[in-house]
Amino acid sequence: MDLSDFERLIEGSAESPSLEFKGPCPWSINMAKDILALSNVQDGGHIVIGIQDRTLVRVGVSQAQADSYDHESMQDQLANLADPFVTFSVHNIVDADGKKFVVVRVQEFDEVPVVCRADSADTKQGVVYYRSRRGRAGSRPVRDSFDMRDILDRASVKLMAKRRGQGYVPESTEQDNAYDEELGGL
Repeated sequence: MDLSDFERLIEGSAESPSLEFKGPCPWSINMAKDILALSNVQDGGHIVIGIQDRTLVRVGVSQAQADSYDHESMQDQLANLADPFVTFSVHNIVDADGKKFVVVRVQEFDEVPVVCRADSADTKQGVVYYRSRRGRAGSRPVRDSFDMRDILDRASVKLMAKRRGQGYVPESTEQDNAYDEELGGL
């Protein structure tokens, strides 16, 4: 991610299912809930550190805060909370005013939704966290069938794509054969 990507990401933006703002702060495992939730959102999302989440004022982060977002250390800590794993990247950005920001880019789950595997100060074991498109943006446990259906539908599509890649082809049904006969080879 470069400065132009960063500017496009935050320009005129408010928090959304795929975008979370946090004021200046060092890395803390308390952000795990947001990372788990973004991994269960279609196309994943971003956490931007250094922008006040209510006022959207760009305040930046200190060098010490930016340095605390060490990818390997974060990955080790998240491995204890995410099942399966979470894929993410960390980007340090300096804007035109010289303010530093950290952007954590979280990828959508690969095959199956990410479930929290352990309790922490901010998470509970066995919970699927999500950022719903309905209501105020925020990372919280799946609360209703609409959100769960969205997650499961995407997981089903990914699983079928994987199976097709492995050579699995669903059997034709009698109804499919009847349509083919009716069409007469058209």
